[in-house]
Amino acid sequence: MSGTEVQSVRTDGPTADGVPAVSAQRLLQDLAELATFGGRADGGVDRVAGSLADLESRAWLAARIAQAGLSARTDAAGNVFGRRAGTGDGPWLLAGSHTDTVPAAGRLDGAYGVIAALEVLRTLHEADHPAADSLEIVSFWDEEGAAPDSPGGLTGSTALCGDDHVNDVSAYLELHVEQGPRMESTGLQLAAVTGIVGVERYVITVYGTPNHGGTTPMEGRADAGRAVAKVASRVADLAIGTDAAMVANTGCIEFLPGAPNVVPGEARLTVEFRADREASLRTAGEKLRALAHGSAAEENCVAEVERISRKPVTHFDPLLCDLVAETLAAVHPATGRLFSYAGHDASAMSTRVPTAMLFVPSTGGVSHSPAEHTPDPMLVQGAQALLHAVVAVHARHLR
Repeated sequence: MSGTEVQSVRTDGPTADGVPAVSAQRLLQDLAELATFGGRADGGVDRVAGSLADLESRAWLAARIAQAGLSARTDAAGNVFGRRAGTGDGPWLLAGSHTDTVPAAGRLDGAYGVIAALEVLRTLHEADHPAADSLEIVSFWDEEGAAPDSPGGLTGSTALCGDDHVNDVSAYLELHVEQGPRMESTGLQLAAVTGIVGVERYVITVYGTPNHGGTTPMEGRADAGRAVAKVASRVADLAIGTDAAMVANTGCIEFLPGAPNVVPGEARLTVEFRADREASLRTAGEKLRALAHGSAAEENCVAEVERISRKPVTHFDPLLCDLVAETLAAVHPATGRLFSYAGHDASAMSTRVPTAMLFVPSTGGVSHSPAEHTPDPMLVQGAQALLHAVVAVHARHLR
């Protein structure tokens, strides 16, 4: 079998190793139905946390859990949980993700992990597999942080980490689409995720002198806009020169007062760095400060550089990651290990319990877009991999 071939997953009985098989039809139907909440004409989804579409989707999810003969509940933070009824107080292996989206999102980011977790629990419950008694599933509230009043995302998972219920959680597993091109480009079908990159964001503010754009000679201007533009044009090279695996983004730039015939007297730029090593983030920040001050001085301006947010590098539990990696080969031989360059609820959960993630490929590396796509057989394959991982964790009695 080639590394790019999707392996068939049976849906009519146990797999060769005796592990129950997920229902491909049920998984895909639930994904399609969830996508109707906030569905867009272009195939995308608008389901920002707290919106009507988001609230309706959470009620739908709770109903789907109950329809499967399982117990559903929603906590004070808005997280939706599901488990077998009458199974005691844990400890629970928690599996899930989130169903809220950014505006004009795809239908898989987050939602896939929640529906796959539901399908895994349903499958184990119907097979009366002992792992069903220790599995709880979750759809976290506001992972994306896209709502105007959001505290910044990871809201529900952060709340759970501060709640007494986290003491009854033995480990956390999250299945997700990769949201990048690495798996597709290397032929990986499944990946064990060993951590999440650290993220640092900076705001650079440059102060110059506003003046008439037509009458002020080019010589001697104190053009804050030109200084900020110089910084923006050099950020990518700065990141690559620091760490070949680092990524950087300059997503926000503003010139003030913002008129076509006024030399900008003030300008702002937001820069984000992501890397899997703290040393790389630290070095990039130092280089950015030097670049900003130097570029400002070249334009007779002064610069201020402020780091406005920081999320440290997350390393998932090594033993749990090893166990997940071992189970992937039972589903498909083309497996590997990756670091995630997108943030996930798993980063919050890893601060309290052993945590690991599983990835399936994203077509073209596209995400946060209506064009987000993963072939259906790969989605089914990923859900089956999650089921194998859940059974393996149960068998090893991970605590």
